Amino acid sequence: MQEFDIHATEAAITRLREIQAPVFGAEAHGFRLNPALPEPKAATFEQEHRIVFPSDYRQFITRIGNGGAGPFYGIFPLGSVDDNFDLRSWQENDGLVGTLSKPFPFKAEWNDLSAMPEENLRERDAEEYDRRIEQFDMTYWSSELVNGAVPICHEGCALRIWLVLTGEQAGNLWEDRRREYTGLMPVRLEDGSPATFAGWYEEWLDKCFAMAGQHNWR
Repeated sequence: MQEFDIHATEAAITRLREIQAPVFGAEAHGFRLNPALPEPKAATFEQEHRIVFPSDYRQFITRIGNGGAGPFYGIFPLGSVDDNFDLRSWQENDGLVGTLSKPFPFKAEWNDLSAMPEENLRERDAEEYDRRIEQFDMTYWSSELVNGAVPICHEGCALRIWLVLTGEQAGNLWEDRRREYTGLMPVRLEDGSPATFAGWYEEWLDKCFAMAGQHNWR
């Protein structure tokens, strides 16, 4: 798995902060990184949840920064998720996050809308439509659909990026677009390969420097 060049990554973030690169979401994180997570706390989290972090993500949170500067509105600190652009803590099986030790259930894009009520029902019987859409949403937003994964990034409008920790997709990123009823799908790098945390983050740095008219940071 791809690893970070820690010195180069830190220097790149510092440079982007200095030049105030005009990048989407930068107003939220300001190209600033949170303090790194102490190694014992990362190990405790793994033990408590019976998981092992992908090596690149573990390297990032324990040696570069426990959240902060990153794609879209930045990287969440471990154990946190967006709440109207603020952060809140999450717990397993809280209605958003599933059970981390259970394998992530998908290998390919998923979007099952078969139980969604037809739109014309709203005009014929608004009360029945509301009942059915509420019932549908309970299934569509089930936390079991993201077992084995943690939210790491907010794209805006309740669209999120998840990092898979367990199962065949472990180490890969998935995009959650259920707010738009377009489902869950694997994140791909520009070459079409599955996005790992380091690959995704470094592609973002490449784009930031290109947008700022700077030489490549690597």
